[in-house]
Amino acid sequence: MSIDALRGRVALVTGGSGGIGAAICRELAAAGAGVAVGYGRGGDAARAVVDEISTSSGGRAMALGADLFDAGAPAQLVTAVEAALGPIDILVANHGHARVASYAEVDAAAFDRTLAINVRAPFLLAQAVLPGMCERQFGRILFMSSTAAFRGGIVGPDYAASKAALHGLTFYLSSRVAGDGVTVNAIAPGLIDTAMLPGDPSELGSRIPVGRVGRTEEIADLTLAVLRNGYITNHVFSADGGMHPG
Repeated sequence: MSIDALRGRVALVTGGSGGIGAAICRELAAAGAGVAVGYGRGGDAARAVVDEISTSSGGRAMALGADLFDAGAPAQLVTAVEAALGPIDILVANHGHARVASYAEVDAAAFDRTLAINVRAPFLLAQAVLPGMCERQFGRILFMSSTAAFRGGIVGPDYAASKAALHGLTFYLSSRVAGDGVTVNAIAPGLIDTAMLPGDPSELGSRIPVGRVGRTEEIADLTLAVLRNGYITNHVFSADGGMHPG
């Protein structure tokens, strides 16, 4: 695993405007990659990440918005990134939709929306970048899942189902592109200190063996380790402070 493995590569990070996504964008830029900071509604935050990258490391970065509920948006986003920065070598599908709701409160439209954003969009993004990755014999795809995929979690049935589906997508794709120099993995964070944290960090931290919730920088650190490694593929890495064995 070379520390310079990502230098000069082009990365697209969806959901890159804040929390885990922003931390990943910063780490990728520090590693020498050009970074497309994808966002849904957080345009100002995404541009702030771009400004930070440009100021701190002098790296190449740009912000691009897309409504990933729209089935045509993933391919359009990939086209826009490649026109501006070059062929995409790294895809981190970090975006996600989450709404706390019981199983009785989730109707068909809500379920479909969650799966469209959390599963269909990552698949369509991967579908759009894989031909070029395979042709160039280098590619890294990483899906951001959740420990809700293992235990159901506390957000909602649609959210848990969508994250579990990402694992199946990881396993399906990885075996088909490994011979072309492309790795496909997923990371399943537990309780991380972001705006999506469903409760008080101190109270939630008391349930975790390490005694606290996770930090976005810790997920970004794991992400970079996975992306740098060309031998690791077909894995889901749990990052939850020891809450679940795996």
